[in-house]
Amino acid sequence: MATISVKHLFDAGAHLGHRTQKWHPNMKEYIYGANSGIYIIDLRKTLEKLKDAYEYVLNLSANGGKVLFVGTKYQARDVVREQAERSGNFHVNYRWLGGMLTNFATIKQSIAKLKKLEDVAGPDRDYVGILKKEGVRLERERKKLELVLGGITELRKKPAAVFIVDIKKEFIAVNEAKKLGIPIIAIVDTNCDPRGIDFIIPGNDDSIHCIELFTSVIASASIEGRNIYESKMAEMKKEKDKAKAEADKKKDKTKAKKTTTKKAEDEELVEAKESEEVVEEIEAVVDTEESVEEDTAAE
Repeated sequence: MATISVKHLFDAGAHLGHRTQKWHPNMKEYIYGANSGIYIIDLRKTLEKLKDAYEYVLNLSANGGKVLFVGTKYQARDVVREQAERSGNFHVNYRWLGGMLTNFATIKQSIAKLKKLEDVAGPDRDYVGILKKEGVRLERERKKLELVLGGITELRKKPAAVFIVDIKKEFIAVNEAKKLGIPIIAIVDTNCDPRGIDFIIPGNDDSIHCIELFTSVIASASIEGRNIYESKMAEMKKEKDKAKAEADKKKDKTKAKKTTTKKAEDEELVEAKESEEVVEEIEAVVDTEESVEEDTAAE
């Protein structure tokens, strides 16, 4: 993990929780104290939990897993999209549709519709061969679908984990992930219930700087893990190619040996045949001489 200190977290405003009137008792262990009616989050615990989340995502990505980034609140939208795209992961940053995970078969139909509209629109979105009025309608529909589904068009199965900004706002996503047994990594503020979250990152989920810091750390972990995975795959491919080359070499050697053996056998057959022909010629000559001798004796 890139060097992240308590000072970095403090500068990003990660220590600022909600007002003391709006808090969840289960967040008590992560609260350092209160100041001017606002709870202060213990950044030492935040740093510790962030490192745990980083290690988990790194190992997950090193085994080929991908993370679904979720953050639909205004402060998180651009950050979630940018970091998910930077790390080659999926994202939902506009609106979470109910059943995005639990009813993915239906969502796939909408994704297929979006891809079809993109094919019709063409690379320049000029809808060649379609009436202008119809093209405008289709483009409006395409944009609407892209806002909601653009970040999961390549999702084929449930993600290996979900990273969520503000579990209170994204409670539907949290519930669906829990139902499917998908590990949840989340930024958890003082007004949220941390129960059921596998990797809690205590921190301010309203500050753009704080969201960007946490999200970039998770994205970097995924990138590092992905590099390990690709290196591993390259090594496996190299070993596979080497084994295949050795097998082909062995096969060619066996084939060459068989060819040599067959050639020797053919030569032996030819020699045997020639020997038989010589014997037959000799026998024919002997028979001829005997016939001549018999005729001479008869005279």
